Amino acid sequence: MENEEHLVEVKELSEMTVAYIRYTGPYKGNAQLFEELSNELFKWAGPRDLLNFPKTWFLIIYHDDPDITGEEKLRLSVCITVPEETEVDGKIGKMVIPAGKYAMAKFELKADEYEGAWNWVYGSWLPKSGYVPDKRPAFELYPFDGESKPKEKNRVDICIPVKPM
Repeated sequence: MENEEHLVEVKELSEMTVAYIRYTGPYKGNAQLFEELSNELFKWAGPRDLLNFPKTWFLIIYHDDPDITGEEKLRLSVCITVPEETEVDGKIGKMVIPAGKYAMAKFELKADEYEGAWNWVYGSWLPKSGYVPDKRPAFELYPFDGESKPKEKNRVDICIPVKPM
């Protein structure tokens, strides 16, 4: 993944309200877990007319650093953007992702390539970028390409909140 700086663009993102389903525990390499969480969120959102792709964004927030937090305490939230006034219930929560600058690194990844992509953004791109991480949550954004069938590789933007050094 070296020499792929052209994949990263720093953009100002607006505040986003998201509905989410949260999971706590180990998740690395567990594609079935991500599929189950996504399906549960979509099953809730569909009847409420909240799935309006490509306007609706689908993202996964990682709340903890796996190098610091024990596997059993790692938290992630599978999310979709929703109107601010959306009411949530049961397992579905709602939160606001603050506006600000995000480094958006574009990738096409197989299931086993995500960790390497995150490591590249934080370990190779970020130290040379003139930016440092901000306190807002980092997330994976999945651009909707009109296809619903599983593919060998997923298009994903790894979005890191940044501020100037």
